[in-house]
Amino acid sequence: MTGYVLQRLGLMLVTLFAIITLTFFLMHAVPGGPFVSDKMMAPEIQAALDAKFHLDQPIWVQYLSYLQGIATLDFGPSFKYPGMSVNEMIAQGLPVTAQVGVLAFLCVIALGVPFGVVAALNRNCWPDTLVMVVATIGVAVPSYVVATMALYLFALRLGWVPTFGVDDWRGYFLPVFALSGFWISFVARLARSSLLETLQQDYMTTAKAKGLMPGQILFKHGLRNSLIPVVTVLGPVAANLLTGSFVIEQIFALPGIGRHFVLSITNRDYTAIMGITIFYAAILMVMIFIVDMLYLVLDPRIKYGAQAR
Repeated sequence: MTGYVLQRLGLMLVTLFAIITLTFFLMHAVPGGPFVSDKMMAPEIQAALDAKFHLDQPIWVQYLSYLQGIATLDFGPSFKYPGMSVNEMIAQGLPVTAQVGVLAFLCVIALGVPFGVVAALNRNCWPDTLVMVVATIGVAVPSYVVATMALYLFALRLGWVPTFGVDDWRGYFLPVFALSGFWISFVARLARSSLLETLQQDYMTTAKAKGLMPGQILFKHGLRNSLIPVVTVLGPVAANLLTGSFVIEQIFALPGIGRHFVLSITNRDYTAIMGITIFYAAILMVMIFIVDMLYLVLDPRIKYGAQAR
């Protein structure tokens, strides 16, 4: 077990290094620079800015310098916001993005899994039909369409919630709803199909023949095994929600990381784009690592490393 954990941590570091390298060279391979859009800037001023941010140095020197900064968790200064570092941009946007993401993730778990279980236990009955119809609509309709329709109906027409921002606690409702709607539907469909497959297994029939209580059969044998595919997708889902949705944050004017990322792309802010991308990748790898560890809890038959031999 310890060997497997160390192996996974080493693989995560190698993967993160590859992402850092690819992101750095791809950004510098794009024609132009962060100050090209400033058409009124004199060549002397642009040269001074390039020298200030070391953009006039050879690419390999910039790369080594950037790696040195990453090693100390310093993503460097922003090229478009004087006096602000990328670390400060992430620190400013992370609380809002994390709050909305955590609430959305809790909604996915609290609604997606129970809806799937109810649909599976009532197969071909009206609860199953209702859940599947709603889930199909939730998967088919893009999140930005859901966000726009919800904003028009509940904010503009009814006035129940604010139109933008999260200054009021009611401001969280629409972003969380729009952000979690697709994943609630997806998890519900996955949980339903997985539980239906589990209920048809021989060990479920054996448990019934032994006279076990229906609730014990469902939770101890059925639900525990059927949750493995659900847990597999919950890792990337958590990373997706915790890092925010660019479109949702733009629609509801949330001062989160996603909004900073969109603006950094528009402004060609190299360090901001690279720093936020690396931050996103690190969160995704951590979530996947946690999912791998949860496999051992859900299914003791799974063995890692030397235990598997």
